[in-house]
Amino acid sequence: MSKDFETMNKPKIIAYLKPSCGWSNGVRAIMRKYDLPYEDRDIINDPLQRQEMIMKSGQMLSPCVEVDGHMLPDISGEEVEAWMLSKGLIQPNEAKPDAPTNQPCAHEMPQSSPLNFR
Repeated sequence: MSKDFETMNKPKIIAYLKPSCGWSNGVRAIMRKYDLPYEDRDIINDPLQRQEMIMKSGQMLSPCVEVDGHMLPDISGEEVEAWMLSKGLIQPNEAKPDAPTNQPCAHEMPQSSPLNFR
């Protein structure tokens, strides 16, 4: 099968992501795992991309991933993978993602209690 044919059969993906965030990095990890081309749209440094994401998804939470025109709002990499598998857009593979696919941004992680040495 030619590379052009393979590319033609891959879904068109637009991912509205933060530059550094656990959830966004999980989506990127899934795209790499399946070697999927996608548009990585920065919603932090580009207000127009953020506005487009809000208009298309109807909400403000990210990441949002649009696959062949279908919007998946406020979704983790794990959920993107499950949805794409369920639709037959990707085939299961044994590769391990190179980043956690279901982890919040660092500022959203539960904070441990400070140690109190007395």
